[in-house]
Amino acid sequence: MTNLYDLSVVNFKRVLTATIAVLEKGTAHFSEQGMDLNELVEMKLAPDMRPFPFQILMVATHTLGAVKGLVAGEFSPPADLPENTYQGYIDLLSEALAELNAIEADAVMATAGKAMYFRMGELEMPFTSENFVMSFSLPNLYFHATTLYNMLRIKGVPVGKMDFMGQMSVGLPKA
Repeated sequence: MTNLYDLSVVNFKRVLTATIAVLEKGTAHFSEQGMDLNELVEMKLAPDMRPFPFQILMVATHTLGAVKGLVAGEFSPPADLPENTYQGYIDLLSEALAELNAIEADAVMATAGKAMYFRMGELEMPFTSENFVMSFSLPNLYFHATTLYNMLRIKGVPVGKMDFMGQMSVGLPKA
């Protein structure tokens, strides 16, 4: 049976790993093409959309930040990221992955069935830990990871669906 750790941390690590790999393919592509990696830093898909750095911040927020929120019982979105370079954003996601790898499964499992609050200014939304992960954090994570992927694709980076999906959890239960 799937547990809260598997639903959250295992998926978060998979998406982080895949996102880092896609960004690294961007590094290789831009280098081969003689293009400036940092032109992506201010890229938006639409005028009313948040730029590349915000998408990076949200991938980190809805992975490591979500797990920290589960443990604390409260999640609040962070302020915008300070300016950085393309490689600096890869490093940020790599650091988030390293921190996730250090989190004990028991710490996450202990939050199962407990109250979890999203707070932003005057807004407060109550969740159970499971509902926070399934209806808030995972959808947000996939949205922002997809947006990063699309930003790279539109610039010609040769990535496909399998790059986005990363290492799938395959296998059957033991009989």
